[in-house]
Amino acid sequence: MMQGIEELWGKLGSGVVTLLVLWATFDKYFPSELRHFFKRYVKKFKGVVNPYIQITFPEFSGNGFHRSKAYPVIERYLSANSSAEAKCLKAEDTIDGSSQTTLVFSMDYHEEITDDTFAKNAGADAGFKVWWTSCRDEPNRQNMPVSFFGGTRGADDGGRRYFTLKFHQRYRDVVTGAYLKHVLQEGKEIAVKDRQRKLYTNCTNSGGGYNRSTWIHVPFEHPANFETLAMDPEKKKEIVDDLLKFKQSKDYYAKIGKSWKRGYLLYGPPGTGKSSMVASMANLLEYDIYDLELTAVMDNTTLRNLLIDTVGKSIIVIEDIDCSLDLTGQRKGSNLEKNLRKNEEEMNPKTTSQVSLSGLLNFIDGLWSAIGGERLIVFTTNFKEKLDPALIRSGRMDKHVELSYCRFEGFKVLAKNYLDIEGHSLFPRIEQLLTERDMTPADVAETLMPKSPQDDAA
Repeated sequence: MMQGIEELWGKLGSGVVTLLVLWATFDKYFPSELRHFFKRYVKKFKGVVNPYIQITFPEFSGNGFHRSKAYPVIERYLSANSSAEAKCLKAEDTIDGSSQTTLVFSMDYHEEITDDTFAKNAGADAGFKVWWTSCRDEPNRQNMPVSFFGGTRGADDGGRRYFTLKFHQRYRDVVTGAYLKHVLQEGKEIAVKDRQRKLYTNCTNSGGGYNRSTWIHVPFEHPANFETLAMDPEKKKEIVDDLLKFKQSKDYYAKIGKSWKRGYLLYGPPGTGKSSMVASMANLLEYDIYDLELTAVMDNTTLRNLLIDTVGKSIIVIEDIDCSLDLTGQRKGSNLEKNLRKNEEEMNPKTTSQVSLSGLLNFIDGLWSAIGGERLIVFTTNFKEKLDPALIRSGRMDKHVELSYCRFEGFKVLAKNYLDIEGHSLFPRIEQLLTERDMTPADVAETLMPKSPQDDAA
């Protein structure tokens, strides 16, 4: 028995070697016209032997420069249709509408599933069947980025990810037309229904691979809202109206020839609620938040790539922009100050961000800023007067919102939030004190916070 198998493998090996020699001879000595004629018929023969067509849907295209919009939609579609069939699944925890943790299953890498639901639901040919495969090329381990929690960021990073769709050639028109339209439409509906808002931060090292996402994220679960913000009710209403008007103005922005974006500058002393304002804006509009740490951005090109990797329905926020980089009145500095900055950069070339004021201005309202649409750009600062005027002019920061010290109207909101009271005999005295002394909402909130189970409004 073993001898027969060895003879079979020996003959097979000899046959393969003979074919390789013949092919090399053919490719070298036959005229190009004859080679072209021969290869054309070989291709036709292969089509008869293997009548299946394959389409690849990569996560990134253009040498990893552009993130595919189809990939995450297909991922959603397959996630909803693969849990019952796939043998290897990935489980990801998520928060549902009732704030409960649930598990979402999706195909693991190199797993294949069959999809025949389109034939059942759309009345297509009863034999219509396609095969989806989730693929990932092995990443370069030497270039894998480091996680905040130690080690590398995981097996998903650095490797090229893509889906393949295989089907019989007789269904070419159906697949490239009605079927893929069905996949994208249903995937979008699933994504909207299951959407979980996210809080992103930029990576200091994107890994250099195909899956070179420049952002990492966690679920956004901040409870802040405009009802709980301690500020003047009229100013609060003005901001809410402005935000809702922006969200509904897609056609208007297209009509006037402007990118669908709006800039907000939030300024005021520390503890006045600038971060809570950003969270309230995100919760009101149901947007994601991109928390951009400028000091971790290497240069203007990296900053532009970060912008490209964002999506619409989002808020890009740069907190404490006066402390992020040397952007405060940059063009007004003396020659001595400029020379000192230059010497510092030369001494620490790897730790100093090379993002310039012009690069940040282009990020806000340059040609690339129109990518994605429906986006707010928010700067926060404690010292508005320190910022370069070009950074906060109209058209870049469209609305300036001052968040100042707590006054009586804001105090009443905090008293309702923390003590569940709307009136008290001490309120007149408190109103007088708040006009005489400056206290931030954070200080007032800490004072009102019950320190023990026995504490109450008294």
